[in-house]
Amino acid sequence: MSLRFYNTLTQELEVFTPLAGNTVRMYTCGPTVYNFVHIGNFRTFTFQDILRRWLRYRGYKLDHVMNVTDVDDKIIINAAKENKSIEDYTAIYTKAFFEDAAALRLQQPEHVAPATKHIPEMVKAIEELAAKGFTYTNEGSTYYRIASFPAYGKLSHNDFSGMRSGVRVDVDEYDKADARDFVLWKAHRNNEISWDTPFGKGRPGWHIECSAMAMSYLGETLDIHAGGVDLIFPHHENEIAQSEAITGKPFARHWLHSEHLQIESQKMSKSLGNFYTLRDLLEMGYQPEAIRYLLASVPYRKKLNFTFEGLKAAAKTIERLRDFELRVSSTKLPAGRNQAVAERTAEAIRQFEAGMDDDLNTAEALAAIFEYVRAMNTTIDEGYFQEENRWDAARVLEIFDCVFDVLEATDPAKLPGVQAQPTAPAIGDAEIEAYIEERTQAKKSRSFARADEIRALLLEKGIVLEDTKEGVRWKRK
Repeated sequence: MSLRFYNTLTQELEVFTPLAGNTVRMYTCGPTVYNFVHIGNFRTFTFQDILRRWLRYRGYKLDHVMNVTDVDDKIIINAAKENKSIEDYTAIYTKAFFEDAAALRLQQPEHVAPATKHIPEMVKAIEELAAKGFTYTNEGSTYYRIASFPAYGKLSHNDFSGMRSGVRVDVDEYDKADARDFVLWKAHRNNEISWDTPFGKGRPGWHIECSAMAMSYLGETLDIHAGGVDLIFPHHENEIAQSEAITGKPFARHWLHSEHLQIESQKMSKSLGNFYTLRDLLEMGYQPEAIRYLLASVPYRKKLNFTFEGLKAAAKTIERLRDFELRVSSTKLPAGRNQAVAERTAEAIRQFEAGMDDDLNTAEALAAIFEYVRAMNTTIDEGYFQEENRWDAARVLEIFDCVFDVLEATDPAKLPGVQAQPTAPAIGDAEIEAYIEERTQAKKSRSFARADEIRALLLEKGIVLEDTKEGVRWKRK
């Protein structure tokens, strides 16, 4: 099966290939660093990470740009309230975002583009738009005249034919049906941060940032532009209008958008008391692997109902996968290779790949893994799983984890924003094995109290014992 994505622009499932060569030129909308990023945003960032990983798995190279919006209305307001400079204020939340992203194991793009570091590119883009007659000025600000771009609305599939000409909007975000000329460059006012330009002192509007930076790094036509559905209009619609007015060429060939996240079937809202950042969940004791798994488990174009029961279930699912990994690596097995197991492994990999190739259908891909693990546990129980089949199972888990990346436990000391808890002293493998041998002898001599003491002692040190018919297996929590 070919790799296919649903394209918001065409509203069709399309086979994906890069425009040129083997490198995917991809732009994804990053954070606006005015506060800690909430888990709804991280649903989108996790989708973008899964997309990135699957493209690499399929053999593509990536030239991936993610912007960081470090100047906008909310940032200016919040920085003023805290009596901080824009730079000092955004530095705090930029650092926090990348710490949180690392905790969720999000791969960093090849290029991270803060808006304030690319003002000359934005100025150049506005000058080109002005030279081609797409702009006008009013009270020192420069606006994009959307009536001059007949294709306006083609991404959001809204009909703006009856829009009122010359009605302007200065704010960065506005109503879905509110098509107005949008600001490219905001005139300097009060003590706001500003830059000197040929068309006046001021600062960029939000929408021009992404157009200018995307084309600066990736050229006139991108292979993929991705973000959340909330960005389709007005942000991405405006990006198309700006970029295509400058170049006369398609801005992006494939537009991918992830759906919203809800909390217990409700919209996430501070007023409802269900607004959570990653750090809130970590403080509650949830592991970042479980959060990542839950965010990735529902296909990106479906709404995700984030529940705490679902989060607990995600943790249990990961534990089952880790148990299987441990069982496969430590169980004593008969020599040889069961060909039927090898063939079942190949089929599991085929099904996993087919699910991911089908517009990143993570639910289908995960179903293939769970069915394989269930079948292999049965095969081990019945004695048909052989020594060389270990590598078959290891390959399945490797492919799964190169995308989902949840099998390795996170070191609690590395969690962002969480007060480190005292941990038991580390214990070496040889010492663990010595304790297990002592426990085995204690059970043989019917000293069950001592055997229980050893199990409890090891548990305090983060070592979990599992008694099986093949012997005792252990793992670190």
